[in-house]
Amino acid sequence: MVLSRTIQSESDVSLHSTFASRYVRTSLPRFRMPENSIPKEAAYQIINDELMLDGNPRLNLASFVTTWMEPECDRLIMAAINKNYVDMDEYPVTTELQNRCVNMIAHLFNAPLGDSETAVGVGTVGSSEAIMLAGLAFKRRWQNKMKALDKPYDKPNIVTGANVQVCWEKFARYFEVELKEVKLREGYYVMDPDKAVEMVDENTICVAAILGSTLNGEFEDVKRLNDLLVEKNAETGWDTPIHVDAASGGFIAPFIYPELEWDFRLPLVKSINVSGHKYGLVYAGIGWVIWRNKEDLPDELIFHINYLGADQPTFTLNFSKGSSQIIAQYYQLIRLGFEGYKNIMENCQENAMVLKEGLEKTERFNIVSKDNGVPLVAFSLKDHSEHNEFEISDMLRRFGWIVPAYTMPPDAQHITVLRVVIREDFSRTLAERLVNDIVKVLHELDTMPARMDAKKEVCEEKGIENKTELDVQRKFTNAWKKFVADKKKTNGVC
Repeated sequence: MVLSRTIQSESDVSLHSTFASRYVRTSLPRFRMPENSIPKEAAYQIINDELMLDGNPRLNLASFVTTWMEPECDRLIMAAINKNYVDMDEYPVTTELQNRCVNMIAHLFNAPLGDSETAVGVGTVGSSEAIMLAGLAFKRRWQNKMKALDKPYDKPNIVTGANVQVCWEKFARYFEVELKEVKLREGYYVMDPDKAVEMVDENTICVAAILGSTLNGEFEDVKRLNDLLVEKNAETGWDTPIHVDAASGGFIAPFIYPELEWDFRLPLVKSINVSGHKYGLVYAGIGWVIWRNKEDLPDELIFHINYLGADQPTFTLNFSKGSSQIIAQYYQLIRLGFEGYKNIMENCQENAMVLKEGLEKTERFNIVSKDNGVPLVAFSLKDHSEHNEFEISDMLRRFGWIVPAYTMPPDAQHITVLRVVIREDFSRTLAERLVNDIVKVLHELDTMPARMDAKKEVCEEKGIENKTELDVQRKFTNAWKKFVADKKKTNGVC
């Protein structure tokens, strides 16, 4: 949920639409429900006009979320748009499709299942809900163990890297679990397994490893973490487990890094979450959490209801949700198969290399991401004396590109990076075009007055060391105005 806030403008009070005026001439209140109905054509046109100002999802390179699916799958989605998944007795086939997805993903993650054994897992609205459910299972198992040992069970903690997605902070705050973060350092932007294990104590409900960091796409070393924890558990008598947050990497590693041990092949990995709406190649709104076996999901967390027609077990944070994304996930799994997913992930990785090599040829950037990991390119300027990554990000929007700039978490917060996520619909042609546009932006920035130069001039003029931001901003604004005026003189229209 995003907390809403209003954007003030001169037309705050009402909405106006030029084309809708052929159906209705009265403006609509902006923040109150109108008293009267309007024609459907007018409602459509008013909303459509506003939505035109949204960014193009295909050019949103900040997002890992899928923005394109085949038309056949789009039709399946629309056909199921009115099905409430929770009505399992009414829609038994949809329920069966979810169960098939859970089992396919469990086998993909090498869950230790017998020939006729059913996997333990559930579809969620995304990895955030999946992580909440997995975290609750760890917390309850730890509490039950501590109660049985007649020890305090009121101060659980979880160990993660400082690079975790915000949903882990939400879990810790919402469910009263201390979050112990392993700090990052320059050049090492993922959780250090050695430091993580050092932070583990008797109250640690699990250690969370990230398969595909949001910051630079890097896979954390789950194998080393497992081996170190096995040793520590043997020394202390604890049984600290591992959860793998494979939101981004869960649909990548099995296909292009099959030898990498990160999943249920490691004995301490008890649960894994993955985002179907990322590299599972489904539109936003689907995630999965898989448990190693039934013992890892405490039965007291599962609710049984019968007021929809039959006994139905449920373990979710919400109740009603659409069926479309579950059906879309099943479509992708059977449509693409192992071969199809492998081809797509390899293609994404190749396009990431095209972008990386193009950026390296400019000789202006340091590449922060790794070649092995999620197909993305994270990069930072070598020279910050003139301009910064935020200015590049801002100017790329003029070409339609949405490329985020952000600072790293502690203790690497002095590092700023730009990041481009390579999805299935990001072609080699687009990668080459993006490099060309970045070169254009760099050229334009080089001809603009720099903030650092403006600050230096102010300091020299005033003869004092510490200048206010206002002084710097005034100098920069004046220099910018002069730049624009000079450009107008040379770019006149004949």
